[in-house]
Amino acid sequence: MKLSKAQYDEIAQFLGHVQPTRQSLRKLKERFPSQSQSTLLSIFSQEYQKQIRTQAKHHTAEAIETYYRYLSGVMKNAGAPVLLELANEVDFAPSLMARIVLERFLQEQEGTISSKTLINSMLRDPSQIPDGVLANQVYQCTVNDCCYGPLVDCIKHAIGHEHEVLLREMLLEKNLSFLAEEQLRAKGYDKTPDFILEVPVDLVLD
Repeated sequence: MKLSKAQYDEIAQFLGHVQPTRQSLRKLKERFPSQSQSTLLSIFSQEYQKQIRTQAKHHTAEAIETYYRYLSGVMKNAGAPVLLELANEVDFAPSLMARIVLERFLQEQEGTISSKTLINSMLRDPSQIPDGVLANQVYQCTVNDCCYGPLVDCIKHAIGHEHEVLLREMLLEKNLSFLAEEQLRAKGYDKTPDFILEVPVDLVLD
C-alpha cells in the first residue's frame, strides 16, 4: 500500500505526542489500522531517532552523573525496572540510557574509559557486566527498546539479509549477470552494495 506524504505527516504528528514505548506502538496501530505494522514501526523508528539526535542534554557530564547516582541510590529494589522507568521519564531511549550508565559504571570500576567494543559486547550480553543488579537493569532496557540497541540491530540485520536473499533470487530468475558484495570486496571495490549488474539494463516504466 502506497503511503502519501500527508499520511506520513499525520502519523509523525501523532508520534510527537506519545512516548517511544511498546504501548505507544499499540496506540499507533489502533489509530492507523489501515497501515501495516512494519510501516508504522519504520516511521516510529525514524521519527524517534530524529528526536533523539537533537537531545544532546542527556550526554552532558551533569546529566550522566545525575542518572548514575540516581540508579545507585535505588539499587535496593534490584528487580524493579528503575533504569527503564528513568529513561521513559526523561524521554530518552532506554538502550542509550543503559549505555551511558554502563560506561559511567565501568569508568568508576576501572578508572579509565572502556572501549566501545567492550561496551557493545556487554550490551549484547549483560551477563558479562560484573554487577548483577546493573546487568538486570541494562537487560530490561535493551529488551524494551523499540528503536535502539542490540535487539533492534539483530532485527534490522535479519530483515536486511532476507531482502538480500530475495533480490538474489529475483536476479537469478531473470538470468541477469551480477557481482555480489563478497565478490566486489575481493576485487577491491571501495563501495560494496549487495549486487551490481555486470551488464547495464534499460528500465522501462509504464
